[in-house]
Amino acid sequence: MPTHAEKRVMPHTAQQMYDLIADVDAYPEFLPWCSAVRVNKRTLKADNMVIEADMVISFKVFRERFGSRVTLMPDTHKIDVEYLDGPFKYLNNHWKFVDCEGGCEVDFFVDFEFKSKILQTIIGVVFGEAMKKIVGAFETRAKSLYK
Repeated sequence: MPTHAEKRVMPHTAQQMYDLIADVDAYPEFLPWCSAVRVNKRTLKADNMVIEADMVISFKVFRERFGSRVTLMPDTHKIDVEYLDGPFKYLNNHWKFVDCEGGCEVDFFVDFEFKSKILQTIIGVVFGEAMKKIVGAFETRAKSLYK
């Protein structure tokens, strides 16, 4: 059950980082292993936008699609991701952005487990490096958008 939690100060505003992560349609442009995103539904609930989307992840010979519900909370700069269907037993993912001196603090958490023991074993071997690469991709994207 890979879990990754990280807090990092970025030289951008909380709003900028929130906007970057909230733009799930753009993930295939810069996020490693994300080969496609299809937004199925957008619903406004109170002040929050709820997006139901499918993401296709391609890694070596594996290609998996999973569905998730992304709740965007612009007033508090939070994003929660809820697993709907696909290759996982479960997936929990949360983002929080807080302005601070020098930019904003990004608080990121992900916890998941694959249904397939083979996929779970493979990701367990490369999980740490994969998380570094994904976090790096978001940092690089922020630098290119918010020069």
